[in-house]
Amino acid sequence: MSQTPDVSDQIAQLNAARSLVLGDAAFYPQIVNGILPIVGASTRLQLRRWGANFLAETFASPVLAAEQKEQLAPNVLQTIREIFELPETDTAVLQSLVQASASLYPIVFRHIVNHPQDSKSWETMCEIKQVILRKMDSFPCSVKLCCAKFLQRVVQVQTHSSGGDPRRPELNETSLAVVPRNHALLSIPNLEAESSGLLDRLLGVFQEETSDAILVNATINLLPPLIRTRPTIAHKIVNAILDFIPAHHVRPPFTPTVRVSVKSMERTARALLWNILKKNQNHPLAPRMQAYIERLSQSRLEATEDPSRKRGLPNEPTDGLDVAKRARLNAMPPPIMKIPPMAPGPATFDNLFTLTEDAGLSSFDVKQLPFDIVLKIVVPLLAQVHDSTMTQAVEAVRTRYQTITREQNLQRQQQQQAATQDDDDDYEPEYQPMDAASVVSEENGAVAEELADQPDLVSLGPFVLPKPPPLSEEEAGELGRGAAARVFGMLSAAETSSGPSKGQPQQKLGFNRLAASTLDRDAWSIILARLATRAPAGLEQSAKGDSTARRQTTIADSIRETFYQYILEDFRGRLNIAIIWLNEEWYNDRIQMKSAAARRADSDEESEPTVAMHYDTWVTRLLDGFLAYLDARDIKVLVRFLSEIPEITIPITQRVASLAKDPERVNLCVQSLMYLIMFRIPAREMCLNTIEDVYQKYEESRPAATKVLTKWRPDSQVLEKTAPETETPAAPAQPAQPAQPEAQPEAQPEAQPEAQPEAPPAVTE
Repeated sequence: MSQTPDVSDQIAQLNAARSLVLGDAAFYPQIVNGILPIVGASTRLQLRRWGANFLAETFASPVLAAEQKEQLAPNVLQTIREIFELPETDTAVLQSLVQASASLYPIVFRHIVNHPQDSKSWETMCEIKQVILRKMDSFPCSVKLCCAKFLQRVVQVQTHSSGGDPRRPELNETSLAVVPRNHALLSIPNLEAESSGLLDRLLGVFQEETSDAILVNATINLLPPLIRTRPTIAHKIVNAILDFIPAHHVRPPFTPTVRVSVKSMERTARALLWNILKKNQNHPLAPRMQAYIERLSQSRLEATEDPSRKRGLPNEPTDGLDVAKRARLNAMPPPIMKIPPMAPGPATFDNLFTLTEDAGLSSFDVKQLPFDIVLKIVVPLLAQVHDSTMTQAVEAVRTRYQTITREQNLQRQQQQQAATQDDDDDYEPEYQPMDAASVVSEENGAVAEELADQPDLVSLGPFVLPKPPPLSEEEAGELGRGAAARVFGMLSAAETSSGPSKGQPQQKLGFNRLAASTLDRDAWSIILARLATRAPAGLEQSAKGDSTARRQTTIADSIRETFYQYILEDFRGRLNIAIIWLNEEWYNDRIQMKSAAARRADSDEESEPTVAMHYDTWVTRLLDGFLAYLDARDIKVLVRFLSEIPEITIPITQRVASLAKDPERVNLCVQSLMYLIMFRIPAREMCLNTIEDVYQKYEESRPAATKVLTKWRPDSQVLEKTAPETETPAAPAQPAQPAQPEAQPEAQPEAQPEAQPEAPPAVTE
């Protein structure tokens, strides 16, 4: 049926409306109410087909809220009922209407549970249900699949669910559990009886004499939700499947199509039972399900297989058989191709590939034909050439080529030997008698001149490349800084590269890993830190005039400065790199002090060893760099930094105390120091002294600092001096922000260790 221009324009406008609601679900109510008169029962087939498809898509959409679906349901139900009353025979319209009804049934059911006065909507839904059940057997197969889905949805709604909270029925699944006992329209016994009959009708496909594989597979795929959520009918469904033998529900002739259908039904039933056993291995019917699965797995389709299982003889001979087998099959062997000898004359490509004795074909010039005509002739000819003929021709050309190659090599060797003999025969040295002594002296002089003129490189001794010119201090420093910059480039590349995919746990090796063994950001950080610390180790104690020491020190300081700038660019995300670097610096300082002390003991010197200390310098620079950008929410960042650096010193605590200058960051200061008091025992007294200073200098810190000092230093003189001041009424102080979970000493004070040695620094090897 050709569409008129009006119908085409209407469908284009409807498609535009559909695109609008797919982009924004808020337009669904407006669009649905607007298209119902256009796609109703009195419109043309194309519009009814579009409208049915759109309604099925609308009520199956997860983006449309259930409340809006419930509001749209009454008008949509009336339109669906009017279309069903028509003698509709279009398969697409029927499919979409049944799908929309399946989506609407639980929505209307819950609406009637909550609004029993709306009897008209329930009556319309019941009429649609009766029409579907009455015409189901006469529908085409594709519509029957949708009807099976409708039956499954009705059975699921009209049975009791497995769980739910009776105190919150609005959150439970739509089932008989949400229906009150004295409901005006819904009678629980009648609904249960109807669902039982519909379940028998749904399972009836397993008992028919001849089963449709598509309908059976669709029905089996609809049963898992009922088995999982409706335990009252689960055993009945499983028993129906166990009594179903697909091979017994087909009729001869057993064509390949029938056999594939039987195998598909067996596979679908086996998959359903496997999933049930996987989720509940203690199922009461587990032994029967295991036996049923083994029977289907070992079945050879006795009902569909031929009595004779031997493979018949091939209808025609196959390639690759020997002469005896060809004789049994009455098949003639492939013809032997007659290969003529190569034409006399020079070995050209023309003579090499000419395998025919026909003078006309040999003299024909193929270049006269156009290229497209040659292709049209050659391709069909090659497709019809027998494999054995092609093999014989290729072997003949290969044999000719090998023969020509051997002859040419032999001729070349003979010519070389003849030329050598001619040179030996033609050599006749001229002889002129002269004085023997003068001859000897002249020969010795000539040999000496030749030896003097020969360069040293021609001698037979070992060849050694000349050493490169020495680098200047500036060149060496520039090269070292360039190498460090390239390693920093690898660090940035490792930071921006993709991490482990989701679902794959990342292995953390900790102290047992080797440095730079994983080629990630931490590995490159360790390489750079050790370039700056361990590479120039021992050179900084050299003489001041040593250019090598100055050069190495300059490279190390440039790496440290680059580290400092790199970390401050994103100190929250690169805090781990800062901790790795400072641990390396602290470890290197301690090793150098130990080595200097050992050298002093060996040399019996009384002066203190001079060692360049880098840890204290750079840890204070880092703190000065990022403390200004911390706010009250960065308690975890500061606490992690202070807890994982290897040593706490007085300059560090003083810089943390400087945070108390800002009233908004007083709690950040006190909580960080309290964490160190609780968990870093060697730094406890130092941090308590710092808190006393903060207490005396900044009045905003006194409420939080008083709690710490009362707990850890109750006999503090600072508290005694300020006690009378705190008793006098004063302006209310700013309430302290709630402390983070890491800084709550009042929660479990007894559980913290009173004496605990400081953990060793995180040094990776």
